[in-house]
Order: sequence, then C-alpha cells, then structure tokens
Amino acid sequence: MKPSTEPSGLGLALSAGLASVLVAGLLVALKLWAMAETGALSIAASLADSALDLMMSLGAAAAIVYAARPADEDHAFGHSSAEDLTALAQAVFILISAGVIGWAAAGRLLSPTPPELTSHGRGVVVMGLSILLTLGLVWWQGRVAKATGSKVVAADRLHYLGDLLPSLGAIGALWVSSRWGIGYIDSVVALGAAGVLVFGALKIGKDAWDALMDRAADPEVLEGIGRIAQAWPGVRGYHDLKTRRAGSRVFVNLHIELDGEQSLREAHDIGAGLRRAILTAYPQADVMIHKDVHDPAGRS
Repeated sequence: MKPSTEPSGLGLALSAGLASVLVAGLLVALKLWAMAETGALSIAASLADSALDLMMSLGAAAAIVYAARPADEDHAFGHSSAEDLTALAQAVFILISAGVIGWAAAGRLLSPTPPELTSHGRGVVVMGLSILLTLGLVWWQGRVAKATGSKVVAADRLHYLGDLLPSLGAIGALWVSSRWGIGYIDSVVALGAAGVLVFGALKIGKDAWDALMDRAADPEVLEGIGRIAQAWPGVRGYHDLKTRRAGSRVFVNLHIELDGEQSLREAHDIGAGLRRAILTAYPQADVMIHKDVHDPAGRS
C-alpha cells in the first residue's frame, strides 16, 4: 500500500502522536501514585520508563509536525537534527534514572531488613490498567503506521511494546510479595528493569550520535536504492550513492548515467520518475539526483 502524503495522512500521524503523549502522561501520574502507595522499586522502574515514554512521545509528535514544515533559508535541509539532540538528552536521562533505581535496589538487597511493600492490590490494579492503556495505544499506532507509512509512529509503537515487560514484572513482584511476603523480589525485578533501561539508553544514544556524525543509512537501504536505480528505465548506470541520516529523515545523493543523445526533457522525466520511485519505497527520504552522460568506455 502506498503511504499517504495527503493532509489526512498527516492528521492520522498526529492523532497517533497526541494519543501517545496523553497515554504516557496518564501512566506517569498513575504510577507515581502507585509508587507512593506501595513503595515498590519495580513500580519506580516502570515509572521511569513511562517518563521516558512521555519525553519520546513529545519528541515524536514534534518530529511529525517538523516533517510537514518546508526547509527555510537558515535550514536548507530542514530541522530533523533536533530529533537527534533530543534523543541524546533522553539517553542521558535514562542512564541517570537507571543508575538511581539500580543503586536503590542494590541497597535494599544488601539491607539486613527486608523491605515491606504495602497496598499490593492497588499497585496491581494500577499496573494492570497501564498495560491495558498501552495495548490500546499500540493497536492504534499500528493502524496509523500501516495507513501512513510513518516511520516515527512505527518506532514509537515498538518502544511502547517493549514497555510491557517492566509493567508485567512489577505486577509479578507485587503478587509474590503479597502472597509469600518475599519483599526482595521487588528489588530483583527493579535491577532487571534498570538493566533494560541502560540497554535502551545506549542504543538510543548510539543511533542519535551516528546521525549527528552524518553516518550513512543502513546497508539494506543503500542496496534497495541501488536496485531501484539500476532497474529504472533509461538509466544506464549509477555511481556516488551517498546518504546521511538526520532524525527520522535520510538524505540521499545519487548520480545516474543517461544517454547523452536524448533531449533534456527526456532526461528530466527519467530522473523525476526515479526520484518518485525511491520516495515511494522510502517515504522519509530526501532525494537529490544528479544526471551524468553515460560513457561506455568508463572515462570520467
């Protein structure tokens, strides 16, 4: 299905972005209350993850709005790099949160006095509600991503799917503590959640750093663009395929080789058609095509 580029597609993407912001904000409020009621570090870990979700959802919503804005005189290539700067800040926030949670969990495990959790039932209800809200959100995000082809919405959806594990862990810790009085299980779950947060932070930070350093797109993207160019009617060959990432966008520069005897109009139509084909396959791309005369002898 061809991704939508009409205003309705933008409206759908914005609806998914706003829904994720609202759900994340509600989850933060619910888990903050549940943490105060129960004193469970596993809920604190889930709270930190939801706070990250809120930041990322705000960034995703901003990215969707920015994607609809044309480049201006001061930003000829748009404003996509703001996403990467935000992602670096998010990665630092995650690492700090994971460190605080891990330190507190380790302190509880080493303490001679087992921690006492309270209001187990309320905590389980809140975490169960958060799981239902998250499932509803990822269902809607999946529909929007399929209808619009938005990579931002798809990435946000994958992040929320990954957040279900800490919530399930918190429910398990509260249930075990309530049934058998094993309070240490909460600290163990919190340590595991902190490890997951660290792993996610390092991945987000690396991706953002690579984009800020103008790292090329993934090899499969380069190969896909090359296949499209090589098979396009009228293209005798291509060279100097270069890409760089900025936020959710991929900037593509490509030189194609054409018959030097054809008219300028024919050459333009070939280049324009190829550009449309690449954009259909990679909607987040910004494509610039240079046209060179094909030289069978291979002379530069």
